[in-house]
Amino acid sequence: MFNELEKTEKRYTELEELLTLPEVISQKEKYNQYAKEMAKISETVFLYRQFKQYQNEIVKLENTLKEKHDQEFLSLVEDEIRDLKAKSQECLNKITQKTKDDNEQVDKDVIVEIRAGTGGQEASLWAADLYRMYIKYAQRTGWTIEALSSHPTELGGFKEAIFSVHGKQAYQRLKWESGVHRVQRIPNTETQGRIHTSTATVAVLLEPENTELEISPKDLRIDVFRSSGHGGQSVNTTDSAVRITHIPTGIVVTCQDERSQLKNKNKAMRVLRARLMDGLRQKANRKVSSERKSQVGTGERSEKIRTYNFPGHRVTDHRINLTLHRLEAILEGELDQISDALIKQNE
Repeated sequence: MFNELEKTEKRYTELEELLTLPEVISQKEKYNQYAKEMAKISETVFLYRQFKQYQNEIVKLENTLKEKHDQEFLSLVEDEIRDLKAKSQECLNKITQKTKDDNEQVDKDVIVEIRAGTGGQEASLWAADLYRMYIKYAQRTGWTIEALSSHPTELGGFKEAIFSVHGKQAYQRLKWESGVHRVQRIPNTETQGRIHTSTATVAVLLEPENTELEISPKDLRIDVFRSSGHGGQSVNTTDSAVRITHIPTGIVVTCQDERSQLKNKNKAMRVLRARLMDGLRQKANRKVSSERKSQVGTGERSEKIRTYNFPGHRVTDHRINLTLHRLEAILEGELDQISDALIKQNE
C-alpha cells in the first residue's frame, strides 16, 4: 500500500507543476482534466503526508528516550509518542477506507445490460421481469434511471434492455447482479402447466467518463437506418437508428429508442465506452493470477448466480448459499437483503 501511496504523492506533485505550465493553462480541456485528477487524490495525499509527519516525529521522540533526561521529562515524551501513534493510526485508517471506497467506485454511474438467454419467448419475458425488478429497486433506493436501448418482443418481453443508473452506492450494490439469472416457473405461453427453466444474463458496467478512455474516430464504423419495432415494422419515417461498430474489437452497439439520430448516437457511444472499459478491466484482472478468488463469484456473465423458483416462492443466491422465501417482494425491488449479504461476505 505504501508503494502506491508514494506513487500517488509523486503524481500529485507532477500535477501541481503541470497546472502552472502556460501550455496547459491555455488548453481548457487538458487543464480541467489535470485539475479533476488532482482533486480526486488530494485527500489521500494530505492524509499520507500527515501520516509521514507523525511517523517522523515519533522517530525523533523515540531517539530522545535513549538520551539521558529526568524521569518526568521522559514520561511526557512517552505520552507524546502514544498520542502521535494514535493520530498516525487514525490517518492510516482513513487512508485505507478512502482507498477501499475509491476501489468500489461507490458513486460512479453504472450501465446495466439485460439479455434474454435460453428459453425462447419465456426467456425474453423473464428479461422484462428482471428489468422491472431493477427499476423498482432504483425507485426504492432513490436512484435515477435512464433508458439507453431496448429490443422488445411482440409478447412484451425484451431480447435486450440497457439502461444507466445514477445514485449513491449504485455500483457497490448492483455489481453483484452480474451473471446468469435462472427462473423456474410455468410460462403463460404453456398450456400443459409444465415448469420451464429459462435464463437471462445481466452485466453491470461502470460508466467511464470521456477523459478515462479515448476512442479514435478511425476505429469506428457508424451506420444509420430506420428504427424497427415488433416484427420488424418501421417505427420512425427517418433514419434515426444508429449502429456503431468498434472495428478493433468487433463490439457492436445499436440504439434506436430516440427519434433523434444524435441522441441515439450519444447513447450508443456511452454503452460502447462502458463495454470497452469493462473489457480492459477484465483483461487486467486476469493478469493478476495470484489474486484470491472471490467467495461470491467472478461476476462473469456465464456464471449462474441466482435461481428464482416460482412454485416454492423462493430465491437462492448460489454464491453464498442464501435462500429467501420472499420471491414476490424481491421481484418488487426489495433486493437490499441480498446485496447486504453479498457485501458482508466479501468484506
